[in-house]
Amino acid sequence: MPRKKEKQTETINLANDFSKETFLYWYKSMVLMRKFEEMAGKLYGQQKIRGFCHLYIGQEACIAGCVTALKEGDKYITSYRDHAHPLALGTNPNFIMAELYGKETGISKGRGGSMHMFDKERNFFGGHGIVGNQIPMGAGIGFAELYKGTDNVCLTFLGDGAVRIGAFHEALNMSMFLKIPVIFIIENNGYAMGTSVERTSNVTELYKIGKAYDMPSYPVDAMNVIKVHHAVSKAAKRAREGLGPTLLEFRTYRYKGHSMSDPASYRSKDELASYKEKDPIEQIKKIITIKKILTEKEFDLIENEIKTQVNDSVKFAEDSPYPSKDDIYKHIYEQGDYPFLIE
Repeated sequence: MPRKKEKQTETINLANDFSKETFLYWYKSMVLMRKFEEMAGKLYGQQKIRGFCHLYIGQEACIAGCVTALKEGDKYITSYRDHAHPLALGTNPNFIMAELYGKETGISKGRGGSMHMFDKERNFFGGHGIVGNQIPMGAGIGFAELYKGTDNVCLTFLGDGAVRIGAFHEALNMSMFLKIPVIFIIENNGYAMGTSVERTSNVTELYKIGKAYDMPSYPVDAMNVIKVHHAVSKAAKRAREGLGPTLLEFRTYRYKGHSMSDPASYRSKDELASYKEKDPIEQIKKIITIKKILTEKEFDLIENEIKTQVNDSVKFAEDSPYPSKDDIYKHIYEQGDYPFLIE
């Protein structure tokens, strides 16, 4: 019991640096992600959403803490578990839900679906379906900022399964050598699809991989949005000062299976319950309550407003048209004059 109280005191002390607005952003943002993903899972079960669908439930603090640690102009890129990232960045849920439905009003015009969402206005570079494909791209986006002389950074998210591919190691080496302003974030939820880290890697503390490249590398309790914010803020400061990349291992957990087709029978109920005791939304709600920022009635009001917002996104998606057959190839390739192409 004393250890639990010590941890709670530590978290409250860390919380003293933040404004009421930041706490409200964290809470509202994470509840929106949770409710949206729960609805997506329900709709998938009704076969209104098809194809692949990977939910972010349990991992909400990962992206919420990043957004408050960065600034306008910074870039984001991730893998196929990508619905929550644009939600956290302020993309209208209507457009994300419409994309899940494959509708023309979707954020990728209905061409990308669950795994390929993009929002140029918010510097969100996707959503990539091939494991690890986004890692060298994230390094490239960071290099572009370095080349242009900005102080922007690129957050490159990847899963714990992607650390085994060669492109990850190549990106770490090149980024460190060229001092690219990129923050590599391993969202380690414990399982690469259905296989635990312990069964797939000799190095189970994944942040240590970065040390082979002399890259500053740290583990982060990513069930705690405040600790995420502090870790990313520190890494971003280093990148803006021209000192190069950082590798962060976000230790998090997904409450659902790898995708909607995964019953997650490889883990125990006790394991799942132990992580739910550290739920990121409940953690921040407890601090907001202690700080008397919101009353219980105001919490309920916010939750109801978000439920309405999610329900409205479903109606928007269902009322939206599918892309027409005549436009099936539109938005797939860049339009332009390419004289070297053979007609």
